[in-house]
Amino acid sequence: MRKLFAIVTVILIASTASAQENLQRGALAGGAAKTFTTVRELPITSVKNQYRSGTCWDYGTLGFLESEILRKTGKTYDLCEMFVVNKDYMDCATHYVRMHGYSQISEGGSCDDVIEVIRNHGICPEDAMPAPGSLTGDSLANFKVFFPELEKMVSGIVRPGEKEPLPGWQAKVQSIIDKYVGRCPETFVYEGKTYTPESFAESLGLDLDDYVSITSYTHHPFREWFILEAPYKWRLKPSYNIPIDELMSALDRALDKGYTVAWGGDVSGDFTRTGLAYLPDGVVPTQELRQQQWDNWTFTYDHVMLIYGKALDQDGNPYYLVKNSWGKSGLYEGTWYMSRDYIALNTTYIFLNRRALPRSLRHATSHGMVH
Repeated sequence: MRKLFAIVTVILIASTASAQENLQRGALAGGAAKTFTTVRELPITSVKNQYRSGTCWDYGTLGFLESEILRKTGKTYDLCEMFVVNKDYMDCATHYVRMHGYSQISEGGSCDDVIEVIRNHGICPEDAMPAPGSLTGDSLANFKVFFPELEKMVSGIVRPGEKEPLPGWQAKVQSIIDKYVGRCPETFVYEGKTYTPESFAESLGLDLDDYVSITSYTHHPFREWFILEAPYKWRLKPSYNIPIDELMSALDRALDKGYTVAWGGDVSGDFTRTGLAYLPDGVVPTQELRQQQWDNWTFTYDHVMLIYGKALDQDGNPYYLVKNSWGKSGLYEGTWYMSRDYIALNTTYIFLNRRALPRSLRHATSHGMVH
């Protein structure tokens, strides 16, 4: 029987207040404060708030690109998350139709989405678009009404028994997106100069081919590219597969060389709203355990954040400084301290500038990459 994947609202775990509250289960329910000594802290832009939207992938990746620009030029930008949402959700709806409904549209996404939106559509600064949700009276991104309406519209494009999609669907979908997240500008003025989204993207000085996704799973060979089997990776962009100890070494090397790293992984277990994430006593992050938890769905891909430094707790245990997108929440005003073991076990992929990688890995990821 032909099985049509229903368009499901699969919202990243940080997308609603209730979902965030659910993160307080497990060994870290108490979330006791720790004392940290910073070892390495790289410059980043301000902490943002995705509010009631499943767009951590957008906030996390734009924060990463903002830090890349800051590293290269010393200039601070506030890039527009809702511009990316507008273009990406239209791209996702188009993909759904081209797949005859054998796909999904969801609030979630990945670092690949942001790169491809900028590559194909450009970008604008935050002030060039209406505030998220402002057309419906909300100054922060709230998708509670928006996304169900978008789902209903898109699900009706592919109609059982019909040999073609709903006529004029593109305009209908774009109208809903524009209504809730704002209409993307065709031109705008920034610091006295007129730009299009494309020319503004070019002015940022980013080489989008510099960025690469690194992962670590044993159901595909190491030293090869493969497409992560995760619902939010609908663009089917590949990641380079290496052992987890090498991935962690690459992460450390990047930070030591002054490069921040976007992180995609799991926050459904030992992760709290307090600003801490570490494994329970006795849990050792092995390659085998990573694979087991991925295969049995204990571990999923449900959040994207920005790693921008390293620290030690009061007992000398290594942690990473991670910029979240839940506003200045938690004990550390929007920063999460995530233990090295937690990152080793719960990373789905890291996304970084290939120039930060060791020479052999940089060479390997420069070949066979599909853009």
